[in-house]
Amino acid sequence: MASTPKASTDVPSIAAEAVLAKSDFDSTNATVVKGYDFNNGIDHHALLSSYATCGFSATKFGLAVQEIIRMINKKLEVPVEDITDFNSHTNRRLSNCTIFLGLTSNLVSCGVRETIRYLVEHNMVDCLVVTAGGIEEDFIKCLGNSYIGAFNLSGKELRKKGVNRVGNMLVPNDNYCKFEDWVMPILDQMLEEQNSQGMKWTPSKVIHRLGKEINDKSSIYYWCYQNNIPVFSPALTDGSIGDMLYFHSHKTSGLVLDIVEDVRKMNNQAVTAKHSGMIILGGGLVKHHVNNANLMRNGADFSVNVNTGQEFDGSDSGAPPDEAVSWGKIKMDATPVKLCADASFAFPLIVAETFARYQQQFDQRLEKEKSLPKKAA
Repeated sequence: MASTPKASTDVPSIAAEAVLAKSDFDSTNATVVKGYDFNNGIDHHALLSSYATCGFSATKFGLAVQEIIRMINKKLEVPVEDITDFNSHTNRRLSNCTIFLGLTSNLVSCGVRETIRYLVEHNMVDCLVVTAGGIEEDFIKCLGNSYIGAFNLSGKELRKKGVNRVGNMLVPNDNYCKFEDWVMPILDQMLEEQNSQGMKWTPSKVIHRLGKEINDKSSIYYWCYQNNIPVFSPALTDGSIGDMLYFHSHKTSGLVLDIVEDVRKMNNQAVTAKHSGMIILGGGLVKHHVNNANLMRNGADFSVNVNTGQEFDGSDSGAPPDEAVSWGKIKMDATPVKLCADASFAFPLIVAETFARYQQQFDQRLEKEKSLPKKAA
């Protein structure tokens, strides 16, 4: 009887070479992946700092924090008393880094409004670009509350009750009625000033005026008015303000808003900037408007995008920063960051790790600036 051949104990060479391939990697300057150790207690700053070495979107968060800190350090590099140049369109001192903040309306509808208000209250950014809903919702919240609801509430049933749903938040329609009662007399006065004084209104001038009239410290645009921070909303009619302008035109026609003056003023923000930083929350109009202004200076020096858009459909919202580099909207040697995340939870955490840690320096700077001449010599 023939003996059975003895099975080979050698691993096939093709498998061994595939699985046990040798590494050719120099780890000398590489960053080790490591997360937060809760045995060290609850330290939120240390926790958020650890994101940079955690991997995945957490590392993107850490990179966004580092990019914004570079913007802030560049801005604070030159003492405010040493700045003698002013932007001729806004009469703001030209800091060493002009920071543009773009945001979509949903971020004012939700609690990120308070984070944005904090930034402008302490004069931490130089220019806002906001969609129409992000303007009116700020004023409406001064007049009435919004409430937490749910994403799956019946639109039909809500409509019967006069309640509007924004994601999982609820806004009673009475709030918009209050807004109409508040804003209509202001529009009347604006028309009177246009006719009697030759006032040329633009969207940014309207927002500036409404920020003055609301006189409420919880308002984003109250603080923009107080600190002379320009706010641009090129599609201002695309929301409740547009509804009010429509109603007002039936009552008394003739009020005119000049968007050309505003695009000149917006682009000039970038052209005259010594250095430029962009923080853009969301996509669409605000993302392109901020990017396109920075094209006028051959690109921003710093850039952070926070949105959930993807690039496969060719949308500007989903485009990665490198696409903006190809257009000249971000400088070729910049280190831009895109964080794919819902800004409603990501941005307050980013602010906690960046601007909030520099509040004392910003407040001292603001107080010093108030004592300086308002216009260049």
